[in-house]
Amino acid sequence: MKPNQIHIVPHMHWDREWYFSTEESQILLVNNMDEIMDMLEQHPDYPAYVLDGQTAILEDYFAAKPENVDRVKRLVQTGRLKIGPWYTQTDEAIIGAESMTRNLLYGLKDSRRLGKPMMIGYVPDSFGQSAQAPMILNQFGIQRSLFWRGLSNRKGTERSEFKWQSDDGSEVMTANFPLGYASGKYLEDDAKALKTRMDKLLNTLDQHANGQDELIPNGHDQMPIQQNIQEVITLLNQLYPDRHFALSTYEQFFDAIQKQPNLPTVSGEMLDGKRGRIHRSIYSVRMDLKAYNARIESKITNILEPLATLAYRCGIPYQHGLIELIWKELMKNHAHDSIGGCVSDKVNREILGRYLVAEERVDMLIDFYKRKITMAVKTATTQDKLTLFNLLPNRKSHYAQATVITKADGFQIHDAKDQPISFHVIERQKIDAGLIDRQIVAHGDYEPFNQFMIELDWDQEKYGYETFTIVPTTQALAVEARSTKTIDTDAYHITFNDNGTMTILDKASQQTYERVLNVENQADDGDEYDFSPLRGDVPIYSADLVKHADIKISERPLSYQATIEYTLRLPRDLNSRLAPDSDRAEMAVAFIVTVDKTSRTLKIVANINNHVKDQRTRVLVPTNILATESIADNQYGMIKRPIHDPMLKVWQQDQWDERPDEIFPFLTNVSLSDQQTVSIFTNSSREYEIVDDSIIALTMFRSVDWLGKSNLVRRPGRPSGIHAATPDGEMQGRLTLEFGIRIVPRSLADADVANMAKEYLSPIVTYNQIPFEAMHLNPMKTSLPQQRELSVPLPSSATVSTIKVSEDDTRVLLRCFNATEQEIPLSQSVDQVNLAEQDVNNQKVLKPNQVVTLVLEV
Repeated sequence: MKPNQIHIVPHMHWDREWYFSTEESQILLVNNMDEIMDMLEQHPDYPAYVLDGQTAILEDYFAAKPENVDRVKRLVQTGRLKIGPWYTQTDEAIIGAESMTRNLLYGLKDSRRLGKPMMIGYVPDSFGQSAQAPMILNQFGIQRSLFWRGLSNRKGTERSEFKWQSDDGSEVMTANFPLGYASGKYLEDDAKALKTRMDKLLNTLDQHANGQDELIPNGHDQMPIQQNIQEVITLLNQLYPDRHFALSTYEQFFDAIQKQPNLPTVSGEMLDGKRGRIHRSIYSVRMDLKAYNARIESKITNILEPLATLAYRCGIPYQHGLIELIWKELMKNHAHDSIGGCVSDKVNREILGRYLVAEERVDMLIDFYKRKITMAVKTATTQDKLTLFNLLPNRKSHYAQATVITKADGFQIHDAKDQPISFHVIERQKIDAGLIDRQIVAHGDYEPFNQFMIELDWDQEKYGYETFTIVPTTQALAVEARSTKTIDTDAYHITFNDNGTMTILDKASQQTYERVLNVENQADDGDEYDFSPLRGDVPIYSADLVKHADIKISERPLSYQATIEYTLRLPRDLNSRLAPDSDRAEMAVAFIVTVDKTSRTLKIVANINNHVKDQRTRVLVPTNILATESIADNQYGMIKRPIHDPMLKVWQQDQWDERPDEIFPFLTNVSLSDQQTVSIFTNSSREYEIVDDSIIALTMFRSVDWLGKSNLVRRPGRPSGIHAATPDGEMQGRLTLEFGIRIVPRSLADADVANMAKEYLSPIVTYNQIPFEAMHLNPMKTSLPQQRELSVPLPSSATVSTIKVSEDDTRVLLRCFNATEQEIPLSQSVDQVNLAEQDVNNQKVLKPNQVVTLVLEV
């Protein structure tokens, strides 16, 4: 029996920006919102209208029409205007777990100020769905999910309604748009045209429906409300007397499918581009902006929030309002088009502006909290201070770097017992006094300051801080560093090759890793959505091209730092790729490799100065492992993916919208493992591919100059987006990326990859208090001891996500997750809340790929 109940749901999909700017869309929004409210108020038989599941739309509207807040409230409170649950329509591939969580937290908070939120995980256009989405939604009390992209029959069902589970058993009733969120846009009022269109649409819906109910979304991008929809529905019921068409809501549709027996169950991520393009290589376009996002997310969750919480426990207020402003500024860039970078150059510049604002706020608030705590520490003398902060409760590494600024030529560092501690100067430079405080030079003192970069071993493993005093001396301090030819640590012997690569000998396993940091360059005939190889092009490798890299290695007492520099001369653009004597352009490459002598993590900063167009650049890390699967992190967990996708052999004959490339997203770490585990950590690029079954290729960036192109090699047919020039996408100029490499002579189960990635992203941070400050604060009334260690009951083997203060300012929370394959016992003496920060019954174990939020203090 074919379905006969057709739910037509009016909605508006609202990209705040795309090839148009936020300012342009705001003007349309004011017009559309007024028309929507007029329709709802003047037609009581019109059930409801869906405002795209994101409250940022209302922020934009109220900024222009604050007088309509009460008008919107009345419609939300009566269920006529559907808002939330998100703040913005989030991406789920390269957005961090805490970002997704705060998107729901603030979206629901804003929705409830106005009325009742739509409790559906509504993501109509995001480029793929995270395997962890059901768990995250469930912890906010959301039991339903509605999306378009990512599903294919390889999930085990062709149905458009099913149950979707996360690894921990969380489940959402799910509906998929087989034809996207715009299948019912601008429905015709001409009987012939409407019948022709609907015959095709209903035929497809009938093939996928699980029961008697089908969904037609009546809306599109920035589409104004269809004012004659009632007349169209009357016509539809005349054209199809064996079906019943009616205006409905998503809730009513879910109520209907909830009653269906034998719904199929699926699990895992949705990253298949069979019926809707996923754009798996979108993760590397506009890498400058993506690197900003990764860095800011890391600063918030790994430094700012744990630091603000430490300050809170020291009696210093937690600035919820400022932190929410930061998150919201960042989340405006998390919509799929914005974080994807598949937007016009004008919009990319607006995105950059928001990142600059967000990072400035983060940095200033971090500095503020470090300063407030240090000011509150009472010392026996009035000397300058140096405070070290450990913001992890399970830190393994003791290595720290700090900056000390003083007028003296030398100094000692004393602990609370006034005993000197050991440290080493690794850099020294002069700093203009006006940069410290302009009032110094205003009073005629132009003598520069000495700025010392020091390294030290600090053994505080617990969450907390320690403040030392700086005692000036007349004896000048020398820089303790010497040139060397190799790196020799507890774990590795590393040699540097003339071609700019490294050879790493792992001492424990005696395995040798050759051509580490080999750079691959390849033509990119794609657009801002997808990498597309150029037929006939052959990748170029730095290891084959470079003859004499400039290599400098410095050994310090506790660490090494090596710099590798060279310039690649490459085909200038796409037209030059296949010509033997083509025009050439330069790409300057510099890798700065830093390693603590007791650590297995190599910290790498890549500085690129690019003048080559139409290309993709990746850095290769060999693993010596013939792998069948990669292991990467996603939100609050890990995911295993096969190295080879069997669909690659049949995607064209099965008529996929795009090729299922073996290019994948990750958040902080990706590994290959057998008896050894080789991992890449990242604080920038979040795209990888496993090549030759054993090499992790980290995409550094792509250079393209079109928003959308048609008929790509791996994506046939129409262009994605629009065919518009985006010359800024060529990424000309300087780019800085941060990533790490870690080799462990153990299997994945014993490699502790997630915790080591967390530690890589959570360095010991420091603050040097001197008598001069450009911005003055009143003296602290709080009196703190010189050292404070706080016990944090982190479950064994669990990984910290963040430490924060609850939104109601009453509780200290520790959020952690299980990245292992074994259950982790949880203490029953520690209360638990969900991601929405609501009390829940304490669970006894933390399942693999499950998150828990623990209440540390009330």
